Amino acid sequence: MQLNGEEDFYSQAYKFVKRHNATNNEFIDRFSRGDISDGEFRRFSVEFYHFTREWPSILSTLLVNTPDENDAANLTTILVSELGDDDPGQRHELLYRKYLRSIGLDPAEIVMKKQLNTTKSWLDGMRKYFAGDHFEALGAEFGLENMAIPMWDKLLAGFEKWKASHPDYSGMDLEYFTFHRALEEKHEEAMEDVLGKHKDDGSAREKFITGARGILDLEEKFWIGLGNNQ
Repeated sequence: MQLNGEEDFYSQAYKFVKRHNATNNEFIDRFSRGDISDGEFRRFSVEFYHFTREWPSILSTLLVNTPDENDAANLTTILVSELGDDDPGQRHELLYRKYLRSIGLDPAEIVMKKQLNTTKSWLDGMRKYFAGDHFEALGAEFGLENMAIPMWDKLLAGFEKWKASHPDYSGMDLEYFTFHRALEEKHEEAMEDVLGKHKDDGSAREKFITGARGILDLEEKFWIGLGNNQ
């Protein structure tokens, strides 16, 4: 990403994330139109569950490697939310399990399934960035949080079209997806000044963009890996 000198750094980073192919690629665009096969739909459901299961562990990696106490406090709030706040029955993975059962998939069987290489690379990439350089980790988290709204919007649009054309799926439980879409604006707000006093540090900015680009490149490959060529 090249700075143009006319906008502040965060505005340019935000636009970079929103335009990235992590949420503007052939698979997720077809998904948003309901234009995927039954096999692709089920593959998405299985592979996204691997992300859902592992996300609390991945987020914990970022938390324990975050030196700033304010940043750590925000991450702790997100992690506690992922685990259901004070209600273990509302753990987010359990919401996803309800979705899986509503489409006839057994979560216990999926846990034992080998991940696609592109899924594993994406999840491993998150761990790598979150356990590495602090500014790259912040950039990776910025990328993940700011790509989320377009991702959820495309998924929810696709679910509605899928249900309309597939009566057998009309009973899908989509609470996991609608719940997360409702949270995302708050998550974007939390990332608005994530570099804090380092936002004018050229080296920190460069590392920040390296992390954002790296994790989004891996996410783009995750989506493309769900296509029928697998």
